[in-house]
Amino acid sequence: LLGASVNANMDSVTEIFLKLLFLLSVRNWHTAMAGNKYNCDDPLVFALPQSSFSSSSELSSSHSPGFARLNRREGAGGWSPLVSNKYQWLQIDLGERTEITAVATQGGYGSSDWVTSYLLMFSDSGRNWKQYRQEESIWAFSGNTNADNVVYYKLQHSIKARFLRFVPLDWNPNGRIGMRIEVYGCTYRSEVVGFDGKSCLIYIFNQKLMSAQKDVISLKFKTMQSDGILLHREGQNGDHITLELIKGKLFLLFNLGDTKTHPSNAQINITLGSLLDDQHWHSVLIEHFNNQVNFTVDKHTQHFHAKGEFNYLDLDYELSFGGIPVPGKSGTLSRRSFHGCFENIYYNGMNIIDLARRH
Repeated sequence: LLGASVNANMDSVTEIFLKLLFLLSVRNWHTAMAGNKYNCDDPLVFALPQSSFSSSSELSSSHSPGFARLNRREGAGGWSPLVSNKYQWLQIDLGERTEITAVATQGGYGSSDWVTSYLLMFSDSGRNWKQYRQEESIWAFSGNTNADNVVYYKLQHSIKARFLRFVPLDWNPNGRIGMRIEVYGCTYRSEVVGFDGKSCLIYIFNQKLMSAQKDVISLKFKTMQSDGILLHREGQNGDHITLELIKGKLFLLFNLGDTKTHPSNAQINITLGSLLDDQHWHSVLIEHFNNQVNFTVDKHTQHFHAKGEFNYLDLDYELSFGGIPVPGKSGTLSRRSFHGCFENIYYNGMNIIDLARRH
């Protein structure tokens, strides 16, 4: 058992003593360097080595993916696959998880080879891929109308990934697939911790600060397990909140321990998402303001307004991530601890992973 004690400022006038406990082993820690969030538009491809480029096929060694840099003329002046069909792709490895904010394309230099539309796919591992979506649907990007003009797209939602694939959909009917590309962005700030299904991270509040009338919790997670407890918070009187993954869906449970005092709002259960056990990152935001609860998963939000004494949840005792340390505690729908990764956990503006790492 590893433990550390710190003093953390919770507001301008009050300090609360926290204990950070790690139960069993936390599998992995990782921190990426911080990017400049106000200038996240650096060109990322031009300086990559040849080994960072790969493709489904190549027409010849002079059409290899390493020649696919924007505005370059080496080789045959760009990448072209052996056969032009919708099963071809051009892939880049950025070397680390990166925030991608824009992309640009050209055709093959001095040729009749260019792509008129394409898809973007992204991955952290290079094996498990996700398609870029915009306006709730898979997004097809308009490409080029000639070989040399650059078509630039600012992404509506940035991509956080290490690997990026361009998948041609259509191309010049009088030529073949030909591409030169650039990707823009910055290093992504990422505080990541992995859990092995037998561990959790706990805050224990040693003194009561205030009634929990305002709470904001945000995090990202990824997992291949369909079940697991993401977070659990409770007070000494039995009030508790649990966020749990069950069969790939997220369930947010609010429970008032004293059902005699609060009979109309003894339990509130909100469900969002599906197939969230796909080994891709998913974002979660829980906002509790007085009687209002906003629950957001991957930009889909459910709003709930409770009646009565809901704003007086007594939750100033314990907050845990990844599981509940004592088997059989109330407030869970299953007893399975989380097996996967959390990223950038924030509680009321406090960076939980960074705080734990430093202590």
